[in-house]
Amino acid sequence: QVQLVQSGGGLVQPGGSLRLSCAASGSTLDYYAIGWFRQAPGKVREGVSCISTSDGSTYYLDSVKGRFTISRDNAKNTVYLQMNSLKSEDTAVYYCAADRPPGYCTDSYLQRGDYWGQGTQVTVSS
Repeated sequence: QVQLVQSGGGLVQPGGSLRLSCAASGSTLDYYAIGWFRQAPGKVREGVSCISTSDGSTYYLDSVKGRFTISRDNAKNTVYLQMNSLKSEDTAVYYCAADRPPGYCTDSYLQRGDYWGQGTQVTVSS
């Protein structure tokens, strides 16, 4: 069983940066596909970014391309989402998720979502 614990998030002004972390226990993430999702009030959950295991390819929602970067540190068993040039429309609860091998990304969406983090609030406001 994999447990995902998120950290980071908070309140930031427009144009600012935040880094979200998703630390795993119970298994190494080396061969797991990892995705970040977000859900704003009254909106459906959307896949923000995904990183595959086959070749480490990364995928992003169009609205965050060039601003967000997903990465993994296998030594720390942690996946990150670096968010730069934040906008008010990025305000949401962000979740990380992991899929057991074989895991896949479909564009910016993790295919299944076998395991989920607890979620963390990101608020972009002046």
